[in-house]
Amino acid sequence: MSDEIVRTNIFSRSPLEPLRGYSRAVQVGDHLFVSGTTAMNFKGEVVAPGDAYEQTKAVLVAIRTVLTSRGFSLEDVVRTRLFVTNIAKWEDYARAHREFFGTVRPASSMVQVVKLVDPRLVVELEVDAIRGATMQDTASIEY
Repeated sequence: MSDEIVRTNIFSRSPLEPLRGYSRAVQVGDHLFVSGTTAMNFKGEVVAPGDAYEQTKAVLVAIRTVLTSRGFSLEDVVRTRLFVTNIAKWEDYARAHREFFGTVRPASSMVQVVKLVDPRLVVELEVDAIRGATMQDTASIEY
């Protein structure tokens, strides 16, 4: 039996992946790391230009597709990172995020950036998942 760790690079039809030299996601065992995903489809068309809520939903649908294609689910997501172009619209981004992850409640960050690859894009989202990481317990801390 080999202790070799297998890495699987997952590609979509995004024209940006070969241009930048990255994978849509990388799977190592039961861990899946999804690259920054925007509301731009494989044809280069932007979904819901400028709309924080609708773009975040579109991005999360795309990420869910990546997850399920590798045998993961939204419940396996342990970390999300949102890069947004207008932090004043945080409630719109948060509403879409909550609709997908309300009971999962992964660790998460939301950071404002100056701009994304296309000016019509307002959000880019990264996800880390661990297969089988369904909620078992909760804990509360004060700091």
